[in-house]
Amino acid sequence: MLYAFKDFKFDSDSLLLTKNGEPLEVRHNELKLLALLLEHSARVLSKEHILSYVWQDKVVSEQVVFQNISQLRSIFGDDAIKTFPKRGYQWQLNTEAISPPQTEVTLTQASSESTQAATPVKRPLWLYAVLASFVFVLITVIYWPIDTDQQGMEPAIKLAYIPFAMPQENTDFGDFTAITLNDNARFNVTALTHLTSEQFQMSAELEYPLLAEAHPFILTGEVRAYKQQLYLDFLLKGPFADWQGQLSAESDKALIDQLLTHLQQPFIYDLLSQPLSPELKQAKLSIAHQLAPEDLIVLGSLISVYRETREHEKAMVLADKLASIALSQHNPQQLGNALLYQSEILTGMKLFDLSSQKLALAIEQFEKIDDLKRQADVWHAQSWLDDQNNDYPAVKSSLLKSALLAYNANDKPRELDALTYLSKMALVHQLEDEKYHYLQQAENKMKAYQLPSYHFAMVPFHYAIFAANPSDKEPHLKQVLEFTTLTPDHWAAQSSRQQLLKHYINQNRLTEAQTLVDSLASDNAQNAYLKTLLAQALQQTEAMIRYGTRAFEQAKLSGNQWLSLDVALLLCNTPNIQLNHDFYAQYIIDNATASWRQNNQMQLVALNL
Repeated sequence: MLYAFKDFKFDSDSLLLTKNGEPLEVRHNELKLLALLLEHSARVLSKEHILSYVWQDKVVSEQVVFQNISQLRSIFGDDAIKTFPKRGYQWQLNTEAISPPQTEVTLTQASSESTQAATPVKRPLWLYAVLASFVFVLITVIYWPIDTDQQGMEPAIKLAYIPFAMPQENTDFGDFTAITLNDNARFNVTALTHLTSEQFQMSAELEYPLLAEAHPFILTGEVRAYKQQLYLDFLLKGPFADWQGQLSAESDKALIDQLLTHLQQPFIYDLLSQPLSPELKQAKLSIAHQLAPEDLIVLGSLISVYRETREHEKAMVLADKLASIALSQHNPQQLGNALLYQSEILTGMKLFDLSSQKLALAIEQFEKIDDLKRQADVWHAQSWLDDQNNDYPAVKSSLLKSALLAYNANDKPRELDALTYLSKMALVHQLEDEKYHYLQQAENKMKAYQLPSYHFAMVPFHYAIFAANPSDKEPHLKQVLEFTTLTPDHWAAQSSRQQLLKHYINQNRLTEAQTLVDSLASDNAQNAYLKTLLAQALQQTEAMIRYGTRAFEQAKLSGNQWLSLDVALLLCNTPNIQLNHDFYAQYIIDNATASWRQNNQMQLVALNL
């Protein structure tokens, strides 16, 4: 059956969903669920009914139903499917069921033929001549030689790149100090020679917006040599996300061939060109992995998304697969990555001893290829496990090792991250002198490296964390906003702006709150949430609902689960018949993490959630 609603058409037989005639990439189970909802749109479908139809004999939790319902709502709108508490779900959109046109023609012809079967039909000879000519032309067209080079050609990908630097002390591969790319049938490349990889790495928040209109996709990376092998760390920056990975080869030509083969996959640019929920990323990456099962960068990205959605078992299966392939290929880089993924998954499952064992094995692999950056990552991860054991000396040792390894790798972001995190850990363990010492050390490094101003925002941001009450935090948060004037969407700026706004509202300083909100320029989930909070304080119910629903949709789409839960809780507390309170309550029940629940315990108890 073919169904039409809004700008969509859905064929329930072939499970094909289109919008304005363009097919959409949606997971198979979501399409089966959509078919079920449309076929039984007149009734409320229980979770049990949905589970038995869509997942049949598979053992899954009831949460998978809500996850798939949420994904369909993200495509069609929250009003498309209504939740009936303790009963189930029902389709709500006006929908037209269309019988396939071909079937109607066939039935008409059959009826006509049945009434005329006894009447012989005499056809003129010219009709056969025309038919024969048509068949000849058709065969000619089908078998006419085609230039195979033009078959299946897609437009060349426009790619700007910063020539890949290689430290001059790596002399095993001759005198070259940078790898450059050239145009080919798949890529139209532009070299950005006014920047180095290191400069772009440390100033991307400033540089990328200046370049993005002309060059939406910017590729950069760093090459190093070790024991007759070249290793590339690359990063592809896009409008909404980054794509990164590691490759290795025995020559620069082989390394470039690997890189370009990997980057010619169209899904990468889809991921970078729009905000996507973890579920949509998961769907695209799953398809990409099926098409290129030996691409270990794609496999690693898929593991990360399953971790993000807290599907630990699936993530572990794929991490085991990555380890197995890497082992068979004698690839220490990817084997180390697989072990690091396994550790992160086990940490998420609170299996800390097993996680630590995986980290020890990962270190061994990264040491084989002298990968200092990933060694730094391992020690950073180990510091978190040390903190679970309430062992500050071990935390300190792990983070200082991470900082030193990052320094030796000339990776300034990793080095500064280790030092600022150590300052925060000193605060947690109530070591007053050390929390200031390591924050000061990080600030001195920033000055020595002559970093852009937004990096220095981390210093007052941490002083705000150290402050005991909101009034003491206020001057530090304002300083964060001063340092990020040119980068207002930096995460530290967004967090500081939210804390300041809540402080102003609590003190009834609504004029200052309004000024803060009026300065917002970007249309994103964080800014929509701030507008929601101010509208609530000003008792502007319609504006609050408009901004709140917008913030919820954007937060879900961008994968910001914590913010989506904050907005859902705010809307649950808003008495208004326009709001589907059951939907937001169910979202909280199904998605709230333990840490978020702890932060919002009083409100959840009041709402009986």
